[in-house]
Amino acid sequence: MSDQISPTRTPAFEARLKKRYAAERRFKAAGLAAILFSVAVLLFLLVTMTYNGIGGFTRAELAVPVDFREAALNVDPSIEDEDEIVRALEAQGLPAVIDFYAERALGEDGAAQLAGQSWRNAAQEIVANPALLNGEAVLWLPADDDLASAHSGDGQAALQPLARRLAEEGKLANRLDLDFLARSDATDPQQVGIWGALKGSILTMIVTLLLAFPIGVLAALYLEEYAPKNRWTDVIEVSINNLAAVPSIIFGLLGLAVFLTLFPNLRSAPLIGGMTLALMTMPVIVIAGRNAIKAVPPSIRDGAMALGASPVQVVFHHVLPLALPGILTGTIIGMARALGETAPLLMIGMRAFVATPPGGFTDPATVLPVQIFLWSDEIDRGFVERTSAAIIVLLLFLLVMNGVAIYLRNRFEKKW
Repeated sequence: MSDQISPTRTPAFEARLKKRYAAERRFKAAGLAAILFSVAVLLFLLVTMTYNGIGGFTRAELAVPVDFREAALNVDPSIEDEDEIVRALEAQGLPAVIDFYAERALGEDGAAQLAGQSWRNAAQEIVANPALLNGEAVLWLPADDDLASAHSGDGQAALQPLARRLAEEGKLANRLDLDFLARSDATDPQQVGIWGALKGSILTMIVTLLLAFPIGVLAALYLEEYAPKNRWTDVIEVSINNLAAVPSIIFGLLGLAVFLTLFPNLRSAPLIGGMTLALMTMPVIVIAGRNAIKAVPPSIRDGAMALGASPVQVVFHHVLPLALPGILTGTIIGMARALGETAPLLMIGMRAFVATPPGGFTDPATVLPVQIFLWSDEIDRGFVERTSAAIIVLLLFLLVMNGVAIYLRNRFEKKW
């Protein structure tokens, strides 16, 4: 005879068990559907941006054969500055030379079919290869925006036969335009570039990180390890939480009222932009830092104190290294938000037309989100692909920045 009691499964029990299993299956299916939906939205965004922006890395160019021996141009070998060489070529009549050979190769309207300032592209090729002046060369120069649009099928119908004829003759083609990453802003979509805005973003992010990270970490350490637990500490904690939720344009108004009042000559400079974004990023780092410090086990502190470490040594030699991965996670979130901000930077004047990249933290500059905003507001259809290409550059910049932060987080992560 066995003492084991066999469970009795009543019909009501079986019904409840089936209902519970069905609820678990529905929950798993809902979770899987949420993940698939998120991935689908992300893929849709990436595919759409890539499809619309891949053309921004190409440019419609016209082939112009030039015999530089007839032009009688020369470059002084003692001149090393590229801008000075370009100015010297301009003084020798390079623009007129390019127009002359464009009309010879493309017809009487050949000069008008070239983009504005296209002679500068010829000058840059001469700077890169001065031997061109000793013979004949075929220069691929940017086409006029209307002709480029007609070549892509989106422009004026009247220009499309001309574009087809030039393409069939091998005189008009879309060519890879990697110089898009090396040029700055311009009024002609065929001549614009992203380097000025990219460099402005890099300088602004450097200032933001150098200000927000150390101040945010030290504030988190003080509030979590040293600050007395009283009403004032509670007020500070609530204020920091509120600052993390304040709309970004408010920080722009603060930067306009404080920083530009103190430094009126630094309007639209990366230094002012970085200081403004640091105010916005700091609360996020403080909150993430406090949570990371709080997650360090008390046994770490007790063990260090038992071995004779001072309170400062406990914090900086034991607590902070263990909390650093969590702090870096908060820094990633804050810096990613700062990188994509437009409103606060518009408030401090970083929306000006900047044709040359900034040389330092105090030079006028713009940033990638503002550049995208300005290009999206242009009526010229040539800026549509350039805007999407700039968005791709911004996403890649964000990916690289987050990748570096994740590497550092994993590098300093310690397990116990």
